[in-house]
Amino acid sequence: MSWGTELWDQFDNLDKHTQWGIDFLEKYAKFVKERIEIEQNYAKQLRNLVKKYCPKRSTKDEEPRFTSCIAFFNILNELNDYAGQREVVAEEMGHRVYGELMRYSHDLKTERKMHLQEGRKAQQYLDMCWKQMDNSKKKFERECREAEKAQQSYERLDNDTNATKADVEKAKQQLNLRTHMADENKNEYAAQLQNFNGEQHKHYYIVIPQIYKQLQEMDERRTIKLSECYKGFADSERKVIPIISKCLEGMILAAKSVDEHRDSQLVIDCFKSGFEPPGDFPFEDYSQNIYRTISDGTISTPKQEGMRIDSKTTVGKAKGKLWLFGKKPKGPALEDFSHLPPEQRRKKLQQRIDELNRELQKETDQKDALIKMKDVYEKNPQMGDPGSLQPKLTETMSNMDRLRMEIHKNEAWLSEVEGKVAARSDRRHSSDINHLVTQGRESPEGSYTDDANQEVRGPPQQHAHPNEFDDEFEDDDPLPAIGHCKAIYPFDGHNEGTLAMKEGEILYIIEEDKGDGWTRARRHNGEEGYVPTSYIDVTLEKNSKGS
Repeated sequence: MSWGTELWDQFDNLDKHTQWGIDFLEKYAKFVKERIEIEQNYAKQLRNLVKKYCPKRSTKDEEPRFTSCIAFFNILNELNDYAGQREVVAEEMGHRVYGELMRYSHDLKTERKMHLQEGRKAQQYLDMCWKQMDNSKKKFERECREAEKAQQSYERLDNDTNATKADVEKAKQQLNLRTHMADENKNEYAAQLQNFNGEQHKHYYIVIPQIYKQLQEMDERRTIKLSECYKGFADSERKVIPIISKCLEGMILAAKSVDEHRDSQLVIDCFKSGFEPPGDFPFEDYSQNIYRTISDGTISTPKQEGMRIDSKTTVGKAKGKLWLFGKKPKGPALEDFSHLPPEQRRKKLQQRIDELNRELQKETDQKDALIKMKDVYEKNPQMGDPGSLQPKLTETMSNMDRLRMEIHKNEAWLSEVEGKVAARSDRRHSSDINHLVTQGRESPEGSYTDDANQEVRGPPQQHAHPNEFDDEFEDDDPLPAIGHCKAIYPFDGHNEGTLAMKEGEILYIIEEDKGDGWTRARRHNGEEGYVPTSYIDVTLEKNSKGS
């Protein structure tokens, strides 16, 4: 099966076919290029999607800790790697398929052009040989006709009795000349014919088959190249399938790593304040005035009038004062985190201590390295000047002292917080025991207490008039004191509704901390306001709310 023998007369069709083959190859190359652009755009869009949903964190405190969040961010990382594999596919296709096709197409065009030029030259040479043969044939034919005419003229004059001998002789000479020229043209025509037949045989059996064979081989190589590119097109993606599978497996592992119990515990760790829940409300007996009216001789323990304020009045006044602190003030964070609840403050202080310890370890390692380097310089002066390291060593020692002071200060704050939390826990435990022991020992007024004289330990308050007993929102009557406190730290009280205090100052507690980190207190002169709970040491009465 050869084009040279089977398609010896189809030069024009072979010209069109080889051109179609190159066009088809370039068409496939264009298809690969568009596929590469799709892969690149797909990878770019995936990366943009990952970037859009990745957390924008500025500090370590904003690091996601919930397993569901960590799993999602791991999935985003795997998806980012998956996008990278799509880029690898595009790059492999561009190098192995598209680039190879474009180079091969250029070489193919050059080779095809050369073979077609050779075929056209061979055809032109054969056409030239045919023209020479045809010209000699026509010339021979023409000379034969002239010789025939000369023969007829000679015979006519020879038979004519009136013709002169000279005319006959002239006609005879003309006949001989034409006959000789016809013979020469005959020999030339025979030679040209023989030469043309040889060239034609060579053209159709040697030259053209060789040229067409080269065209056939070129077209077959083009087909083979397309087959290789088809395979390379698939291999470009098949190579990354194992990595893509690992990305997908990573996503599945991320999904399996979600732990709902751990997330619930993290919510507790994140928002736990460390405050104790409020205690039981004391029973306040408002019927003692009735008993006194019925019988003045009723045996009852006198109760200070300050405690006869209606509980609704207390609650109403508390509500009126709490509006300012319904949400924590968004002021600047304090250095000792005293604006935070105890548990959160303890965690923050512990984190800061850990960070300071890490920094101290780094500075210590740097100091050791500088000392070693200084020893080396002292033993080998040619390596460097030991004095050049002294400023850096001094700076490092200064940083170490500063860090130690910071650690000591934060550890003192941490010890204070842990001591307060333990004290509150002990008070709560003691209060629970007292509550269980004194149940059933009700005083005539209905208050649960061991000693009626300890029922109110605060300073004398302004007595509420009996007619104002049911006024729930009267702000003129002060709230009763439920304990006292001592200021551990000074507080400036710049914000509206706060109360300034000095270190060591004694204040009365008129409302406990509701969980927002603030306690309502009052001075001896009657000035009221809120103070940070972490700045005071609180002592509550046994029968007060929350004790």
